[in-house]
Amino acid sequence: MQLINSSKNGKPVGRALAAATCALLGVQATDSLAKGQPGEWDVETALLVYSETDDRVQAAEPVISATRNFDGERKLNLKLVADTLTGASPSGATPSALPQTYTSPSGNGSYEVAPGEAPLDDTFKDTRVAVSANWEAPINRDYAYSVGAYGSREYDYISTAVNGTLSRYLNNKNTTLTGGLSLGVDLVDPVGGAPVGLSRMPINSNKSQADFDQEFAATRESDDTKTVVDALFGVTQVINRQTLMQFTYGVSYSSGYLTDPYKILSVIDDAGGANYGGNLVGSDGNSVYLYEQRPDTRLKHSLYWQTKYMLGNGDIMDGSYRFMIDDWGITSHTLDLKYRWQMAKSYLEPHFRYYLQSEADFYKRYITASEYNAGAPTLTEASADYRLGEMTGLTFGAKWGYRFNDDRELAIRAEYLIQTNDGDQGFGSLASQDLYPDTNAMWLQLSYSF
Repeated sequence: MQLINSSKNGKPVGRALAAATCALLGVQATDSLAKGQPGEWDVETALLVYSETDDRVQAAEPVISATRNFDGERKLNLKLVADTLTGASPSGATPSALPQTYTSPSGNGSYEVAPGEAPLDDTFKDTRVAVSANWEAPINRDYAYSVGAYGSREYDYISTAVNGTLSRYLNNKNTTLTGGLSLGVDLVDPVGGAPVGLSRMPINSNKSQADFDQEFAATRESDDTKTVVDALFGVTQVINRQTLMQFTYGVSYSSGYLTDPYKILSVIDDAGGANYGGNLVGSDGNSVYLYEQRPDTRLKHSLYWQTKYMLGNGDIMDGSYRFMIDDWGITSHTLDLKYRWQMAKSYLEPHFRYYLQSEADFYKRYITASEYNAGAPTLTEASADYRLGEMTGLTFGAKWGYRFNDDRELAIRAEYLIQTNDGDQGFGSLASQDLYPDTNAMWLQLSYSF
């Protein structure tokens, strides 16, 4: 799980598609509760609390999902999610041996970072409300379908999506072929307006308010949109009474505004002298920072394999592997392992996840003064967002659950994440700074279904 790695402009708009498809494929059939009686509602509630160390991002997310069961294996699912994010978020700038001052995204204030400290924007906060609806039903004994819609609203972001899946059953329903498609359209309206990519961040120092306002306005564009098309093709096979296996291929194409409007890059002085490796200082006496710029399209391919195996004593082994590659130059590998110990009415499920990612072609921890080229950057795209860099993540956790009866279950899950980044270590005075601080986080989830 990488809750915070879902950036404002990387919203998982195919989440409804993925959830509907997984449910349709029956990947949880080996450990689901005895629900689904016609005329009844099955309700699942959960509360997730997430916290990063060093007073970074904090999140709280309550969720309620209700499924109405109808005759003929028809189901309607309604889901409501509300989450809040607070804390300090990495801006992308590098730490420095000197104090640093940055303009807030709105342009109505500023924040300062002490020498040697990681530049974090402590004005970061957000609230999101999301709703989704999904209908699934059989067409006949050999085919089934599902259709759904998703929408979410934030202060600066609106996301909408529709999705549909079609499944074909073979071999007495021991084999399921599934295809799914999702279309999402997002409206991006950043606080203060969307910055012009690779333009210089104005800083209100040694300037009149009128001059600053004019300079700030020159770096802004109007709101923008993003379109995402996701397709998924999968096969689920019942190997025997104990084993279930699933293979899926996914492709995702995004176009439009894919830049994070709140991320910046430091410009580092690469000329010889006392400031070698320090922040470049402009003619106005302020350090030079640029707003990031990403490509306006992205194509991703993913392969996913999962196997569940039930032992003779009722324990369940669950393992999966996911490979992803995109045209930004990123490849990633995700290995996920779970083992569920059955203990009468309760169970304990340890969890381990390993994540490995390469960096994007345009990822740069900083820009040199030579690349800045006195205000005419030689680069067309650049981002210092650590989520696009070389990354390794280890997640350890466990879930404990108790079943009161066939319909009611209480569960609690605790996870701890250790995430490390690596890359160019800098030069001059910059080489003494910690350019890639670890990200440690933990989260706790309490859920109840009835």
